[in-house]
Amino acid sequence: MNSKYAMLLHLSDLSNEPLHAQISRQIRAKILVGELSEDSPLPSIRKMAREQKVSVITVQRAYEDLDKEGLINSKRGKGFFVAGLSSKEKSSMALDRLKDKLGPVITDAIEAGLDERQIAEAVQDFFNGKVRK
Repeated sequence: MNSKYAMLLHLSDLSNEPLHAQISRQIRAKILVGELSEDSPLPSIRKMAREQKVSVITVQRAYEDLDKEGLINSKRGKGFFVAGLSSKEKSSMALDRLKDKLGPVITDAIEAGLDERQIAEAVQDFFNGKVRK
């Protein structure tokens, strides 16, 4: 992706998720699925803020999150670029994030009285399209 072009993100003020988290989540997804490849430049913080109609601080926080995760690198005077990650590293990062998100959901289900079989069936129903996404 060339930084001359706008990055298409879908942000919502109606979401419970903070704007900086929406930005980092969507860029993370683009990196992990390979839509943004190694050394692809990201828009400057100011440009991204202008494009997404958010504050510079919001974009800065998103980029800082991605940098801490090792998904992007800052090159002094040049901007932010997608880090070089192997397919295995990307898959591992995605799986770790899934596990982090699943933990509280599964804990809630167990506390609500569901057993392992019922939880597994609910997950299978999701994949079979029987549960809304």
